[in-house]
Amino acid sequence: MLLSTSVHWHGIRQNGTNYADGVSFVTQCPIAQNHSFLHSFEARNQAGTFWYHSHYSVQQCDGLRGGLIIYDPEDPLSYLYDVDDETTVITLADWYHVVAPVLSHIIGTNANSTLINGLGRFAGGPQSELAVVSVEYGKRYRLRLIAMSCDPNFTFSIDNHNMTVIEADGELTEPLLVDSLQILAGQRYSVVLVANQPVDNYWIRAVSSTPGLNNFVNNQNSAILRYNGAPAVEPTTVQPTSTNGLLESNLHALINPGAPGIPGYGNADINLELVVSSNAGIYSVNGTPWVPPTVPVLLQILSGAQSATDLLPTGSVIVLGPNKVVELTMPAVAVAGPHPIHLHGHSFDVVQSADSTTFNYVNPVRRDVVSNGLPGQQMVIRWVTDNSGPWFLHCHIDWHLDAGFAIVMAESPSDTRQHLGYIPYAWDKLCPTFDSLTPAQIGAQNSYQEAANMTTSTKLFPTSI
Repeated sequence: MLLSTSVHWHGIRQNGTNYADGVSFVTQCPIAQNHSFLHSFEARNQAGTFWYHSHYSVQQCDGLRGGLIIYDPEDPLSYLYDVDDETTVITLADWYHVVAPVLSHIIGTNANSTLINGLGRFAGGPQSELAVVSVEYGKRYRLRLIAMSCDPNFTFSIDNHNMTVIEADGELTEPLLVDSLQILAGQRYSVVLVANQPVDNYWIRAVSSTPGLNNFVNNQNSAILRYNGAPAVEPTTVQPTSTNGLLESNLHALINPGAPGIPGYGNADINLELVVSSNAGIYSVNGTPWVPPTVPVLLQILSGAQSATDLLPTGSVIVLGPNKVVELTMPAVAVAGPHPIHLHGHSFDVVQSADSTTFNYVNPVRRDVVSNGLPGQQMVIRWVTDNSGPWFLHCHIDWHLDAGFAIVMAESPSDTRQHLGYIPYAWDKLCPTFDSLTPAQIGAQNSYQEAANMTTSTKLFPTSI
């Protein structure tokens, strides 16, 4: 397994603390085995459902991940629920019987299990314990769903119960009643469940998109909703047919709705189109696969590189001016979709969801991971470049990121040093420490950074900044 690491705080904007974003070879060098790095940052004006995970190669797939909840004592939607605590956080993940650095070299690798709050079963496996969410009849629960999978998306539902969506990726939404929802890797939703059914046990279902795992054989993809007073047995409920599944285009931002800039497609200050292709398992964005640079992009900027022609990797860094409205279009990829697209450092307005042919600049959903759809579809997002620094934009299917599906948005490089202010000395030492490692100390070789291609920041750039 991989011995070095980094940790990304997914959804936290890191305004003024880009160096704490935790992305190996973009905002830092990895943290070497037996060393440490203290992340110190603020999350002002942010509340909601977030998570943390490794951002070093495919290490997240081996389990370095967890929920990160920021509660709002003045939540304007608190009148809708009675309970919102650690018992109502529901994590959805995939699990593999082979370690990720081995699987990363196999095109089309599939998970063996779906884990709900860390528990699950696999075909032919034992009757392992399943996760239980306990509720009291008559109360209303804010369930915080976190898709921390390495690959699949899930269709989430609870037998005989509807859900009201009130949050997408840390951004409150106008309440929307649904009976199921699709949640892609990296996405989060808060839903309000009203415990108004007869006291009993009910199946919680997270149907995986993984081929061969999209069923309930041996009660795979399942957890249990148990009313207080119900016997401690597995449910016998039957999954009803969904008639009111979530459509992203039906979600609307609750607070300060409206996309930035002049309404209308192509009317932003900067209009980008990213076309993603796949060939023999390698992904390219506008013709260039992401190959991690030998020097983290942030270190390059702090060392004087300012323009796209100066920043490595060539073709994978887009420089954006300060305080500009950016509109980004990404057509669906021909294979292995839908792809969850995540932008670091921002929430964005989804002015065209992949499930819609129309644009919405008035009250679109605001979030940080969006589907780019299936062939024939596209997604269009807008944000403002008000957070100087290099920010990763990538597919949140880790196998695809590892295979090149990523690009860096470098916002106002000339302002980055001033915007960051103090940079910890410990951050400055990450690259020299990582550079000194032998291949054996790095651990499993991987396509993200082969041992023979270790960073050489100490040779190319000054380590004192």
